[in-house]
Amino acid sequence: MGTWGTGLYSGDFAADLRGAVGAVARLPFDGPRLLAILTDAESAASDPDATEHCVFWLVIADQFAKRGIACDEARDRALAIIDSGRDLATMAALGMTERDLGSRRAMLMELRARLVAPAGPEKARSTLKKPQPLLLRTGDLIAYPTAGGQCINAYFPTKDAITGGWHQDGWGAALIVETGHVFGFLAWYRPLIAPMGDDGKPDRDRLLVQSDWVLKRPGTLSATHLKRLEIETIASLTVDAASFDAMFPGRPSGRSEAVNDIGLCNQLSHSRPGVALRPPPVVPDVRQIVRI
Repeated sequence: MGTWGTGLYSGDFAADLRGAVGAVARLPFDGPRLLAILTDAESAASDPDATEHCVFWLVIADQFAKRGIACDEARDRALAIIDSGRDLATMAALGMTERDLGSRRAMLMELRARLVAPAGPEKARSTLKKPQPLLLRTGDLIAYPTAGGQCINAYFPTKDAITGGWHQDGWGAALIVETGHVFGFLAWYRPLIAPMGDDGKPDRDRLLVQSDWVLKRPGTLSATHLKRLEIETIASLTVDAASFDAMFPGRPSGRSEAVNDIGLCNQLSHSRPGVALRPPPVVPDVRQIVRI
């Protein structure tokens, strides 16, 4: 079945959505508002024809129930999907065998039983009491070790644990051109990646004269990831917000990345030759957007 298994969390989409619920559940909001945030971030929620539509509502209902988050809409939508047989029909259309459909049906019945069980008192959640601190600031010029142009994968506990091994052979650098908070709490950071240089550790003066910096999507950053990435701030510059806005007026916000907790380490690597589907947004001369 590839990414479509009989378990509720067998697929990549469901596993990623579970992580998104975990990130959003830290916000000090009630169930209906948390649901609105998640549905706004995922197009499959409102598209009945999307392959992931049923999985979205089943996962949300299951995660809310497990976390003690009260939300009638999430529960009722999941129950309607189970009772109508829509999830099983979707899985059958994707090629699930009769045997696996039987296992899927049993899983759905277990989920249904949990959803209709009398609800106890809403569980106390550990929520953010204030905005996440900004671990990097707008204008920070950072350097970090790389291997083949790739930064350290901060999702592994150590460099030695990274699949295939990881051995530094160079340095990367980036300018944090924008930071912000989603919903007033979840922090995000947007990097402008310096072109790949030589093996030496980058410094401010050498970086400022390099051309064609690449603007990446935003990402989140925890204190643990900051340490694992071995990021060093080598200078603090002033980003000219007006010039940056004029150069990239239609750039996406950091909302999706913050809601889905997509780490900054996903953005700090240099693209390998031939992998870009379209030319990336480029700043020809970084001095166009910073005040020296």
